[in-house]
Amino acid sequence: MGARPDGGRHPGGGPSRGGEGGRRMSIEYRELLLEVGCEEMPASWIPGIEAQLADRLAARLDEVRIEHRTPVRAFVAPRRLVATVAELADRQADLEETVTGPPVRAAFDTGGEPTPAALGFARKQGVDVAALERVQTPKGEYLACRRTQTGDATASVLGGVLAATLRDLAFPKAMRWDATLDDGRGEFLFGRPVRWLVFLYDSRVVRFEIGRTPGAEATGVAPVRAGNVTYGHRFFAREGTPGAPIEVASFADYRERLADACVLIDRDERRSSVTSELEAGAAAVGGRVATLDEQSALHAEVPDLVEHPAVVAGTFPREFLALPDEVLATTMVHHQHYFPVVDGEGRLSAHFLAVTNTPGDDAARNRRIARNAERVLVARLRDARFFWGADRAQRLEDRLERLDTLLFHKALGSYRAKSERVAKLAERIAGNVLGRPDMAGAARRAAALCKADLATDMVGEFPELQGVMGGVYAREQGEPETVWKAVYHHYLPIGTGAGDPPSRDDLGEAAVTWAAVALADKLDTVVGLFGAGEKPTGSRDPLGIRRQAQGMLRILIDLPELTGLEARVTVRQVLDPIRRMHTKDDDEWSKLYWALDRNCKVGHAISGLEQDTGISGKRLSDLLDEHESEWRPFRARAGWSGYALKSKPTDFLLERLRYLLEERGFDRRNVRAVTHQPLDQIRPLDARRKLEVLPEFTGTADFRTLATLFKRVRNIARELEKDEADAASAETIETLREPAERALRAELAARRSVIEEAVATGAGFREAFAEAARIGPAVDRFFTDVFVMADDPTLRRARLRLMYEVEQVILQLADVSEIVQET
Repeated sequence: MGARPDGGRHPGGGPSRGGEGGRRMSIEYRELLLEVGCEEMPASWIPGIEAQLADRLAARLDEVRIEHRTPVRAFVAPRRLVATVAELADRQADLEETVTGPPVRAAFDTGGEPTPAALGFARKQGVDVAALERVQTPKGEYLACRRTQTGDATASVLGGVLAATLRDLAFPKAMRWDATLDDGRGEFLFGRPVRWLVFLYDSRVVRFEIGRTPGAEATGVAPVRAGNVTYGHRFFAREGTPGAPIEVASFADYRERLADACVLIDRDERRSSVTSELEAGAAAVGGRVATLDEQSALHAEVPDLVEHPAVVAGTFPREFLALPDEVLATTMVHHQHYFPVVDGEGRLSAHFLAVTNTPGDDAARNRRIARNAERVLVARLRDARFFWGADRAQRLEDRLERLDTLLFHKALGSYRAKSERVAKLAERIAGNVLGRPDMAGAARRAAALCKADLATDMVGEFPELQGVMGGVYAREQGEPETVWKAVYHHYLPIGTGAGDPPSRDDLGEAAVTWAAVALADKLDTVVGLFGAGEKPTGSRDPLGIRRQAQGMLRILIDLPELTGLEARVTVRQVLDPIRRMHTKDDDEWSKLYWALDRNCKVGHAISGLEQDTGISGKRLSDLLDEHESEWRPFRARAGWSGYALKSKPTDFLLERLRYLLEERGFDRRNVRAVTHQPLDQIRPLDARRKLEVLPEFTGTADFRTLATLFKRVRNIARELEKDEADAASAETIETLREPAERALRAELAARRSVIEEAVATGAGFREAFAEAARIGPAVDRFFTDVFVMADDPTLRRARLRLMYEVEQVILQLADVSEIVQET
């Protein structure tokens, strides 16, 4: 195709392209507008669906070779999904493909004449042999035919694009609503039933239909056909009749006419409107919007509940300010979706703000809405005041007996039994693990009371307040800060971020007791539920085991910042006590289960299990037969057979630890490198501190050399038998005489002490990684100059032992081979 003096563009605006018979066609770029009108979607769906719609539509356009010079923009409101492309090519790009035929050596005879293979290939492609080309391939020179498929008009392809895009959208729950698409895939499920479609390209309607199943057609339900008609707010409109059909011709026209019909399609615009009106409403009553954690979530949710936000202000009697702030905030935020207002000193005032789905330009209507909101809120606050008075008539410890009637889990007993386990474990963690025996008594007291609020009327009515109300009631009955704050915060942390609640200031004097109680509670839940056969599967985790595991691990990772303690706790230190608690003397399977879970990367032999459990080999075999769905067999490199759990709690916790660290922004390969050991041996705080300095070295030449060669070091070290690896190295020193061998031994001797000191103290990891990197060139020289698997068995054993020493020194820090990008 020749170049034009004007740069290859025709007056229509797009680059030229070849057509059939050499005819040249220009590409025009026109606007696409799509709206899927549906019944109301939950607010929690909208952010994800908006992102999906833009991504999937762009991907489907790319798939069918339709160029979009401007990005796909998506907007989602409670009753509509909208997408637009300002400049979309009016034709598909031509598809050029090369079809490979027979090899040249088989396509022509010695005289250069085409063979039947060449003639047959040319005939199949519909061309002469002379039109075939020769192409080079990894297998040699072949005949090939280049073919060009001219692109179709965009309007004829868009129907398939829309069908595929609608199928692609993944809703948390999809509904069956007797709908079908003409794409050969049968019934069409969607998040909510579709009520109308706007589908315009270049202001013209694109033909598209959502059909109905035979059963729906029998009852007279019509198909949904694409058109140029949309609908605004059901009950309000600045012009015309509310809910009346609105014809649109372009995105600008669509957006303007919907705004007149009291619909803001842009989430950012709705959020900005909510924010500004809340600030103005709070200022009008002499305060500001309260900054509560729950309110942040509400502020993110409210714009997705309404199509045209407006704010009204209401009040409630000041007598209710005697209730705890937590109760007032929960009643307003969680139950009514109202925003509390605080005064200039940050105290809750008797005002609230409500976001409505109405225009805010009618003062009389706003007053009616506010009065109705006030009546509903006051009724809830009266209930809360009654519960507040009734609950305080009884101390928390007097409610423990009632916990016997509340089941935690059928295999684990009541909440009373759970409280007793948590109390024992919290006392041990505070004294033995965290090294604060002076806090052990307070930790036990807080743990004993931490579930008592489940037996209160307030938590029965406001379950969001469990834990919090326990802390409030403990404070009211005179418990010290080390107890009541530990109860108050013991369900935290929930988030994975370093700055997520609670903060050190929130915890105050209760930091250590809180850590002990929160760890004990989460450990009991995770270990107990795993032992009871409750395991998260895929995206399902109805009992919140993942959240509990992440909370426990986050405490260990951020222990100094949360408590001021420098305790470098191994996972084994907190896991072993709770394993023992859940190992029942009269339940042989529980003994075997927790023995199989203990520190082992592969599995356990029967002889080891006999020693760990005190159960005979024959009985162990019977137990394994009875629970064959729980374990898998394996064969070790040394040839012995063993057993391993299919779903180990330790594997689950290791995966959660890695997930948490990756959520902090650490590179996935680095995370795997510093968590290569069996989980029981890992110190989560050390893992975090290693990751904070490791990126400084991963790009350096010496460290890359070490990381690249370390996999080879590990593979070679495996050739050494275990007893030889542990033997004294005097023979190694005497036997190794090559300069490269001596140099590597010297590097190990020079660097080992710094590395071992860092591992022993948990400090100085930056210096330790720097020392490890300096070993890299010596390892490289060793592999260049030395053949490890020498014929002389003594020399071979000495060199293998040297590789083993290198491996063990570096593994104390990380398995650096994980850092190398695999190709």
